[in-house]
Amino acid sequence: MRPIGLLFPLALLAFSTSVSAEPVQYEIDPAHTYPSFAADHMGISVWRGKFNHTTGTVTLDRAAKAGHIRIVVDMASVDFGHAKLNEHVLGKDMFNVAKYPKAIYEGELIDFVNGAPTQAVGHLSLHGVTRPLDLKIRSFKCIPMFTDKSRKRCGADAIAHFERDAFGLDGGKNHGFDMTVTPRIQVEALESK
Repeated sequence: MRPIGLLFPLALLAFSTSVSAEPVQYEIDPAHTYPSFAADHMGISVWRGKFNHTTGTVTLDRAAKAGHIRIVVDMASVDFGHAKLNEHVLGKDMFNVAKYPKAIYEGELIDFVNGAPTQAVGHLSLHGVTRPLDLKIRSFKCIPMFTDKSRKRCGADAIAHFERDAFGLDGGKNHGFDMTVTPRIQVEALESK
């Protein structure tokens, strides 16, 4: 049994450690981050695409059960696996990347369960329009990096739904295309040095 004289310093140390935890900054790993999406094609099939170039940051404060995410997507990196479609969506009728080269998602991480956020509440800026968009975080995990065990690599899979015509992307609407888009962000981030 510990002497009573030691209990107070130990309790104070435990308390100070838990409240002094600093937010941790992470850099999005572009080699392991591919936002993707699914969209209707004339009501007869679903086209899926992804973006090959993404940057951004994540701030995580597990003690405060809070965090912030900012993801910047290079719209010219769209990839449907179909060269002609890629070329078409870059033009003025769709993404108009000459005028709107980036899409940005920024939000707050909330609803932590066992140290992991389950939702992001934020805004998507796309095609010159900014609107609220919340993400459901289906999985979130951090592990030590293979090359530097003192730093962590975190990964998440998040999903949402929005109407693309709300962002001025209404191509095909007059032909009966469903405007609902389902973005899914598969992201990994490395703890900053």
